[in-house]
Amino acid sequence: MRTSLVWLRADLRLQDNPALQEAARAGAVLPVYVWSPQEEGAWPEGAASRWWLHGSLESLGAAFAARGVRLVLAAGPAARVLVESARAAGARAVYFSRRVEPAAAAQEREVAQALAAAGIEARAFPANLLYDPDAVRGREGKPYRVFTPFWSRCAELPSPPPPCGDPGDLRAPARAPRGLALAALGLKPTIGWDAGLGESFAPGEAGARRELRRFLDDGLTDYRTARDLPARAGTSRLSARLHFGELSVGRVWKEASRRAPAANMKGGFLSELGWREFAHHVLHHQPQTPEEPLDARFSRFDWRRDDAGLKVWRRGKTGYPIVDAGMRELWRTGWMHNRARMIVASFLCKDLLIDWREGARWFWDTLVDADLAANTLGWQWTAGCGADAAPFFRVFNPIQQGVRWDEDGAYVKRWVPELSRLPARWIHEPWSAPLEVLREAGVELGKNYPRPVVEHAQARLRALAAFARRDPRAAAGAGGAP
Repeated sequence: MRTSLVWLRADLRLQDNPALQEAARAGAVLPVYVWSPQEEGAWPEGAASRWWLHGSLESLGAAFAARGVRLVLAAGPAARVLVESARAAGARAVYFSRRVEPAAAAQEREVAQALAAAGIEARAFPANLLYDPDAVRGREGKPYRVFTPFWSRCAELPSPPPPCGDPGDLRAPARAPRGLALAALGLKPTIGWDAGLGESFAPGEAGARRELRRFLDDGLTDYRTARDLPARAGTSRLSARLHFGELSVGRVWKEASRRAPAANMKGGFLSELGWREFAHHVLHHQPQTPEEPLDARFSRFDWRRDDAGLKVWRRGKTGYPIVDAGMRELWRTGWMHNRARMIVASFLCKDLLIDWREGARWFWDTLVDADLAANTLGWQWTAGCGADAAPFFRVFNPIQQGVRWDEDGAYVKRWVPELSRLPARWIHEPWSAPLEVLREAGVELGKNYPRPVVEHAQARLRALAAFARRDPRAAAGAGGAP
């Protein structure tokens, strides 16, 4: 009986996995996951992502075991491991799903060369995307830098293929390499900071499918409005599931399309899946962007070195409640609401004038859903230096953002408990509250809650001046909320 090796990467699932399904049709299957952070370039999985990966691999191993197949875990480099594992099992082919991250693409090329040299067939399948990044091009054949025309072009292409379903009965090979115990990969923290992550998420394909059902049943209908309110469970919370491939994006697309009107392609949840596609499109065609701004004007921008400011931002002690709430939610749960992500990112880049790359690296280490494409696009969007970026002079006012999106202060009160007794009238600017109100609420500014690390109006002017030094034309047109 023919044996095939399935190299699992960002497709940690049994359902809707074309590489696994095709390998299973060919005969016996040897699933292998290779932990090889040294081959991820400057962006190996951060601490929170490693925690998630541990849980996802644990769940996947149990799912394979229930079907009589053992998931083999190994430590890289991938090319050596895959050749040795294929030979040990007598596998004549290696099946795998592509990834678009620059280092991962380079790894694929190295693996393909090593397999070819060993006389082993390499069979690659599309990445966990709706559209091939090379298939979506502008009228002149160029890749896109603006979302709207990109997504409009996607709408003109054939619909994404339907998910392929269950792989059916799996057969184990007659022989297989021993592999490593999951604990040997060292993915879980040695210091127990991860309790809040475990309380918030259950990694693995089964948890992913439950999360998808929850969102489709309870969140899809009013997604357009609820998604901007951080105190509500109005987002899908599927980002980590998609990043690790516990769900196929094709399955999410099909199920959401079935329940949502076609208009959602241009403004609702399906459009948000489009932003995910766009992020991967940009990273594929602009592989330098995790380290370098797409807009050359920002190559030598006057970012400030402010270690103290960076520290209070990371710890959620800036003195701006909506910012601090977002950063504390991140530290506790490994996740942050999307609206809060935009607010805290704007505060770092504009109010503190700290390099967006500092924020991107902090998110990378602390988010369970840290994704290189989305992380890069989001931070460059906020800093004004990337694809389809917000203009730099669009500076979020953290007070107004709090009032608008957390009107009664429920989000702040949950994550900044020292302000929980403060009336909603003052929750987003406690320094303006009368002394008797502060005393009654038990708030002592500068003691149990910090005063603002910067004065927003002045910080905004400083940011605009820094931008004007790089692009004097912008000074006359600078606007946005003060």
